[in-house]
Amino acid sequence: MRDNFEIRDQDALGRIGELEVPRAGVTVETPALLPVVNPHVRTVEPARMQSEFGADILITNSYIFYGSDDYREAALDRGLHDVLDFDGAIMTDSGSFQLAEYGEIDVTTPEILRFQHDVGSDIGTPVDIPTPPDAPREQAEDELATTQERLEVAEGVDVGEMLVNAPVQGSTYPNLREEAGRHAEATQLDVFPVGAVVPLMNDYRYAEMVDVVAGAKRGLGAAAPVHLFGAGHPMMFALAVAMGCDLFDSAAYALYARDDRYLTVRGTEQLDDLDYFPCSCPVCAAHTPAELRGFDDRDREELLAEHNLHVTFREIRTVKQALRSGNLLELVETRARAHPAMLDGYRALVGHADQLEREDSTSKGAFFYLSGESARRPEVVRHQNRLERLALSPGDEVLLSEGGASDRYDESWRVVAPFGPFPRDLSETYPLTAEVPERMDAEGYRSAAEGVDRLVAANPEVEFTLAHHDWPESALAAVPERVDVADLSE
Repeated sequence: MRDNFEIRDQDALGRIGELEVPRAGVTVETPALLPVVNPHVRTVEPARMQSEFGADILITNSYIFYGSDDYREAALDRGLHDVLDFDGAIMTDSGSFQLAEYGEIDVTTPEILRFQHDVGSDIGTPVDIPTPPDAPREQAEDELATTQERLEVAEGVDVGEMLVNAPVQGSTYPNLREEAGRHAEATQLDVFPVGAVVPLMNDYRYAEMVDVVAGAKRGLGAAAPVHLFGAGHPMMFALAVAMGCDLFDSAAYALYARDDRYLTVRGTEQLDDLDYFPCSCPVCAAHTPAELRGFDDRDREELLAEHNLHVTFREIRTVKQALRSGNLLELVETRARAHPAMLDGYRALVGHADQLEREDSTSKGAFFYLSGESARRPEVVRHQNRLERLALSPGDEVLLSEGGASDRYDESWRVVAPFGPFPRDLSETYPLTAEVPERMDAEGYRSAAEGVDRLVAANPEVEFTLAHHDWPESALAAVPERVDVADLSE
């Protein structure tokens, strides 16, 4: 593991970790939310974010301070912590956002890193190039090369105890993201933001976001703390954490409040469309939507921002508890049902089940089968990979049955969808203790049949009989022809 990051718990690629921020003298538990603070527009004061909402870390833009007549000298003289009135950890961005929006900025990586150090930032950022989604590959390669050169320059800047980000770019090319991750991890830098994903999230392209993060994670490896830049909507936290993201920054709480938008874990609502608040945070408990609409613009914006922060931090805590309990993927699946684009994201996630399986915990409290996507979870992949390595005695006759055992066979194994066959003495081991519906869907049966196929292929000299309860034809078609099949329902 990297010296400044220690993993405590893991589920899928998600983890509860501790990020040590030496300059601030604090340790941030991850997954963690970094509220974005614009010094010119403080909808909720940073001191309140810490005392009322539990923020251990926030992010602000050093380029705004760098170019501000109002704040530059104050920040250099007093430091960011005093100017913002916040004694947790402070991360600063470099101006790359302005570069992406306006095409150029008048500062170099050494200049902005030294400035970030001089104003007291705890985690600084070099000037990378955030290549947008769908850029031509040649552009993505050229801009990635420039970003990588700047990371190497950043390594040579003396910033004392300040941690430094190593952004991972590469547009929507997973192999470029993987290359970028591998290069970033090889540097002496400390935290690894996956950049330029905000346009994907704004367009609800969650499946592509998952593929981008998966590519970056393959390059970075397990020990790297990963920041998903600009990912601030609570509906996608569980999905992103399951992919291995540890830090999130959010300006959504304030930007949405300015437009009378109300955040929920299912999406975003317009205040004008609400008759009731589906939330029990202090703001929602004290006001009705009609009452909130009656406030003047400034007070309404502040109250909505407070609600948005409450629901955002609550979701981070919900994700942590699900991770600690070993049911993060059940939470992801629950959240995925809130929006078709989120379901696309979840399907992309289980499409990377082999990658998840390599780091997923081998034992948890429970496995809940909730849909056909559950049949592709890493626990199922792990079990079926093991089937390929199980050797039975040549010449044996083996019963694979959804019913009871039989003395007519040399061995009698159980078959349970979605896992497939396993020895009966493993029935009380995870994940074979899974809670599955009585009315299993076709995907679950097909997955069980694929498990049968793997076991049969690994044991060509064994005779198999499959006894099932009314499996659909789509599942039976995946059973090898040399297996005798009996329908117990008949």
